[in-house]
Amino acid sequence: MTTLWHTAALSPAPSISRSELRWEILIIAVAVVLLSVALAAIALFFFRRGTRDMTLIYFGLFVISYAARLLALRESIRSLFDLPKTFWIHLDWGITCCITLPLSLFLLQVAGKRFRLFFRWMIAAQAAFAVFGLSAPALGAALPKLYFANSIVILATVVVAAVFLLVLGRSPGSAASREVRVFIAGFVVWLIFIIHANLLGVRIVKGPNVEFIGFLAFVVALAYIAAYRVFANEERLLTINKELEIARRIQSSIIPQSVPHLKGLEIAARYSPMSAVAGDFYDFLQVDKKRLGILIADVTGHGIPAALIASMLKVAFAGQVAHAHEPARLLAGLNSTLCGKFEEHFVTAAYLFVDLENKLIRYSAAGHPPLLLASAAANNVREIEQNGLMLGLFPEASYTFAEQPIHPGDRCVLYTDGVLEAQNSKQEEFGKARFAEFLASHKDASTSHVADALLAQITHWSGPSRDSAKPVQDDDITLLILDFPLCS
Repeated sequence: MTTLWHTAALSPAPSISRSELRWEILIIAVAVVLLSVALAAIALFFFRRGTRDMTLIYFGLFVISYAARLLALRESIRSLFDLPKTFWIHLDWGITCCITLPLSLFLLQVAGKRFRLFFRWMIAAQAAFAVFGLSAPALGAALPKLYFANSIVILATVVVAAVFLLVLGRSPGSAASREVRVFIAGFVVWLIFIIHANLLGVRIVKGPNVEFIGFLAFVVALAYIAAYRVFANEERLLTINKELEIARRIQSSIIPQSVPHLKGLEIAARYSPMSAVAGDFYDFLQVDKKRLGILIADVTGHGIPAALIASMLKVAFAGQVAHAHEPARLLAGLNSTLCGKFEEHFVTAAYLFVDLENKLIRYSAAGHPPLLLASAAANNVREIEQNGLMLGLFPEASYTFAEQPIHPGDRCVLYTDGVLEAQNSKQEEFGKARFAEFLASHKDASTSHVADALLAQITHWSGPSRDSAKPVQDDDITLLILDFPLCS
């Protein structure tokens, strides 16, 4: 990056005096330290993959490039290899062409959002110049002229970047202001040494070239910025993970921890969220020892927003206890409560009222997959679909219900669409046909066995993900299976 280097790279190597040898050893030692710091930064990136922040990688590449050029310009290093002088000259030029790219990529990570477009254009310009610079010697361009052009590019880059970073550093409330101030301090120190080196090159001042010391100070500033960003990002991730864990516990508390026990009714419930928090939900309203209401719902989307809406749904459902025996009215009440509370989400739901005293069920739904009824008498599996509009969208939506007698051995299955839409590696869905076939083949199994076997079947159907051996799950899955063994 200095005129003195370019002159040294192109001029014949003089004999080395003892004092010059001391400087040679010192520079090599600094280069080794820089390489060690760069490799440590890259290793830290791979060992602490909590984030995808590439700051450490760009920092490491920039420092490696600088240290490699320091070594390539040392006569003692060159003497260890049986390579022509032109090799070292072109190696120095190649590094010179490319060294600003990782630095600019580093600055792109540090800069605020307002200036990222500028740095992207700057990186594009530097990449274009690097391609031109690497190919120009092969086309016959003279290296002294190329070095002069490179000096202009670097000078323009430094001036413009410094102006933008100064403006950014003064911006109140900027998330990167602290990092920018550290960068500017380190850069100013390095700039002083660069000016000194160039003054040496034009013989205005005398003495050894100590520009590498300024670069070492600059590297310390960059290392601080890189480490600060990595650990700050990890701290933010830890905070987010803690909040997700709290959200998961809260959501677990709104899901029933056990199923109601009614004589003549067996229930198995399975809840398999896709992520830490989910939008699936189910709950029970037990009227008495013979009557029970069951709600199953699926909030669009995933994560915390869906989980919050599911929490709202639980509160709204608890307020509908007076209408537990009227599925259509209960869903209308839920819809009225939820409308206007959110804009980008809606809820599909199904409600089943079980009346063991009168041996019947009443069913109503709001945009939800149909109830499956496995009849022991008819030896078949059929759908009961009584759908109205989804909850939370239309205040005036109305709902209807279907009433169905139940007989000993009948089985009802409530579920969310994660069951039907589970896909295999060929993007084929599990689907209604396979679901009905599975229920028919397990008609004599207990509710718990059927629930567990179905989840295992869906897991097997989905298979491992492309990135790991773990099974892929594209949606939340909730399953409720009701048997009527003693309903006679």
